[in-house]
Amino acid sequence: MHNGVYTTRIASTDDAKTLVEVGITTFKDTFAAANTAANMKAHLEKTFTINQITKELEDPRCTFFLLYDRQRVAGYAKMREENGNPNELRKIEIERVYAIREYIGKKAGKTLMQTCLDFARSENFDIVWLGVWEHNSRAISFYEKWGFKAIGAHPFLLGDDVQTDLLMEKKLE
Repeated sequence: MHNGVYTTRIASTDDAKTLVEVGITTFKDTFAAANTAANMKAHLEKTFTINQITKELEDPRCTFFLLYDRQRVAGYAKMREENGNPNELRKIEIERVYAIREYIGKKAGKTLMQTCLDFARSENFDIVWLGVWEHNSRAISFYEKWGFKAIGAHPFLLGDDVQTDLLMEKKLE
């Protein structure tokens, strides 16, 4: 997809190294100041390895999108389909939406979110949901502007710190 400023594309296993690099950078930029170095290290070493990202890229339920500003990676998103009951509404999770720091406030997140919602609609999902750290007010506000509503909460383990993620969802039309 190209919107005049950014280009997005679905990532492949060839993009694992890029996703590891952008994943580590954006996660640190977003959460390092609010968490201990040990918990950050533990999470990054578990989540952002070539093996882990490759495994996720090979999972048919996962779709990664890379966001580009010309030839430069500006951010990424990850979506994960749920295995649901065929008699229920079809749901897909936006598991990650991150922009490189210098692109925050420059419509990078908007482009990634639109890409995710367009993908969910094209795949005939009924509901898009996500989890967001309860203390990430900027992200919560962003999701609310897109029509996501808080529907609950669940624990998220960062290293050995049990944190709370708000669960938010949006019904697709």
